[in-house]
Amino acid sequence: MSPLDTASSRSNTAAHSSLEDVLLLHPVIASVKSEADAKAVLQTQCPVVFVLFGSILTIPSIVETLKDAGKTVFVDVDLIEGFSSKTVTIDFLQANTALDGILSTKAMMVKYAKSKKLASIHRMFLVDSFSYHNLPKQLGISGADAVEILPGCMPRVISWIKEDVDLPLIAGGLVCDKQDVLNALDAGAIAIASSNRDVWKM
Repeated sequence: MSPLDTASSRSNTAAHSSLEDVLLLHPVIASVKSEADAKAVLQTQCPVVFVLFGSILTIPSIVETLKDAGKTVFVDVDLIEGFSSKTVTIDFLQANTALDGILSTKAMMVKYAKSKKLASIHRMFLVDSFSYHNLPKQLGISGADAVEILPGCMPRVISWIKEDVDLPLIAGGLVCDKQDVLNALDAGAIAIASSNRDVWKM
């Protein structure tokens, strides 16, 4: 059974704790971007999967296959084809899949998912100093359970954010090898998310 199978019935605080507990035990998250990735991840011991592909037609079966394999599944609601950036997307996913939580770059989507008792991760692309300084404000709006920082190969920036943000911190994007993983974890990340299948095997 997935560690977050009962997330929909827990309080926001409990969902936060459960997510952190899972990531502390299993700091490598598999990000899947294709059907081939989704099939490959079934052969790994990664218990947490970020689904970064699919459509309104295929996402129910993608989630079902991963859940049947005992995975904890988060869906990036910004990347599913056929959906608009509206909260009804989350209603659809909750009604038609057994997902454990969502990812989104949009504060309003994360906030709404939280109101529906779904574990929620706010993805933040740090492209310049403005996006870096805007991060605490956006997290204050979304009330996320965790934040994913992209790209994740910036240990110095991760350490800065760790001092300012009291949330589990995930490093994602451009995490390519064991040293990248160790650098991110040493800098304060609780986990890393990668689409690199070699990283999944660590």
